Amino acid sequence: MSSPMYEHSPERDAESGYASGSSSEAGLPDVFFSKPHLKFINQQLQKLEPEEILKWCLISLPSLYQTTAFGLTGLVTVDMLSKISGPVQSQVDLIFFDTLYHFSETLSLVDRVRRRYPHLALHVYKPQGIETTEELETKYGLKLWETNDELYDWVAKVEPAQRAYAELQVKAVLTGRRRSQGGKRGDLDIIEVDEQDVQKYIQDNDVPYNELFDRGYKSVGDWHPTQPIKEGEDERAGRWKGQAKTECGIHNKRSRYAQFLQEQEKKKKAEALSQALESGLRIEA
Repeated sequence: MSSPMYEHSPERDAESGYASGSSSEAGLPDVFFSKPHLKFINQQLQKLEPEEILKWCLISLPSLYQTTAFGLTGLVTVDMLSKISGPVQSQVDLIFFDTLYHFSETLSLVDRVRRRYPHLALHVYKPQGIETTEELETKYGLKLWETNDELYDWVAKVEPAQRAYAELQVKAVLTGRRRSQGGKRGDLDIIEVDEQDVQKYIQDNDVPYNELFDRGYKSVGDWHPTQPIKEGEDERAGRWKGQAKTECGIHNKRSRYAQFLQEQEKKKKAEALSQALESGLRIEA
């Protein structure tokens, strides 16, 4: 199942409240777990069934959303949430980042999920001010992921994520990232369900899924860095094959391009403050 992810602030490690020692979700407002608290919660949640963990999330986490690219784990979470009954509010809105380079099979799956869960609210975020692939390529050129992959991550993923979290006032998110997927995800401090259990749930509950999974794809994102994997390779081996990259910009704490933009913004503010102070001194003189 998907994991609850929380924004981490090092200076708050000693404080009570909510924070995650390994979260990379940028821009989440004030929901914190201290590291010891999070470790204790994970230890306790591991003893529960997935549906019980989701109920805990619904009870404990305000402004809870689910970010998804409609992988198997995320789809299981959607289906489980749809079946939670009783006084607990089970509605969790979905956030989907449409990079404009998803497989046609993925976009078709989005439509099938909408039909299967008609009461599910889905918020789609695209690159800012852009609606089509043609518009994106006119503005940034062809194959931006090759000419400037960090800019691509920022434009297609990081900025839309930050905008979504701000506009929707997201405080916590369920994601489909799992430790067993390998790469940097092996460091995640999360609750998860075995891949075989995920696949069995999909089959037993007739949950709609991406047909690419039947063709050897195990982790599906944009079409350009994604390919089927060979037997024995880990689940994420089909993403950015032959490259050092293992995660898109959303799950990096900050890409270098995002850091550059932050530094530029700080520089502008510092210059504006300096000019204001100089103007004030001239007036006083």
